[in-house]
Amino acid sequence: MIESKIDSDFLRYLISSGFQPGDRVPPLNTLTEKLGLSISKLREQLEVARTLGLVEVKPRSGIHCADYAFFPAIKQTLLFALALDSSLFSKFSELRHYIEVSFFAEAVAELTEVDKSHLQSLIVDAQKKLEGSPIRIPHQEHRDLHLEIFRRLDNPFVQGLLEAYWEAYEAVELNVYTDINYLHRLWKYHALIIDGIINDDIESSLKALVEHTELLNIRDT
Repeated sequence: MIESKIDSDFLRYLISSGFQPGDRVPPLNTLTEKLGLSISKLREQLEVARTLGLVEVKPRSGIHCADYAFFPAIKQTLLFALALDSSLFSKFSELRHYIEVSFFAEAVAELTEVDKSHLQSLIVDAQKKLEGSPIRIPHQEHRDLHLEIFRRLDNPFVQGLLEAYWEAYEAVELNVYTDINYLHRLWKYHALIIDGIINDDIESSLKALVEHTELLNIRDT
C-alpha cells in the first residue's frame, strides 16, 4: 500500500483514520498512546505535517486536518534551492512556462463570466498604477492575473507549482523590477491575453502568452 511508503507514523495515522479537511485530530497525549510514540517524536512528526500544510495547529483550537495543497510541500525546498543558487530561478521559470502553455486552454474553458470580469479589472488596475503619479509597480495584479487564469483548474499539483513560481519570483526580487518601458510592454501582452479570453479566441490569447514569456526571457538576459 502507498501509505506504507510514508515515513511518518502520524501521517499514516491520519490516512488510516479517514480524517477529512476540518476534522479535529486527537490531542498529543492521546496520540502518544495510540501511536506508541514519545511526545518529542510525535511533536517532530506533527511539525513536519504542519510544514507540509497537511494539518493546522492553533492555540485553544487544537490540531485540524487541512485541505490538501501541493504548494506548502515545495515552497521551502524551492526557496532553499534559490538561496543556494538564485540562477536556478530561470530553470523553475522555464518549467512554469511549459505548465501554463500546456494547461492554458483547459484552464480558460473553466473560467466563469465573473472570473473574466475580474481579469479585466486587474488589467485596468495595473494600467492605472503604471500611468499614475507616482508610478507604481503592479506586481500584485501581475501575480493575481496569472493565478486567476488557472484558479479553476482541477489539479492541485499544477496549482501548487504555479503558486510556488510567484513565491520564487518575489524571493529573487523581480517584483521590484522598475524598467517602465518593459512594464508597459508586459501589460500590453497581458491585455492581449485577456482580450483573447474574453472573446473566446484561445489561439490569439495563447500566442500572446508565449510572446509575453519571450519578453520575460529578454529581461532576464
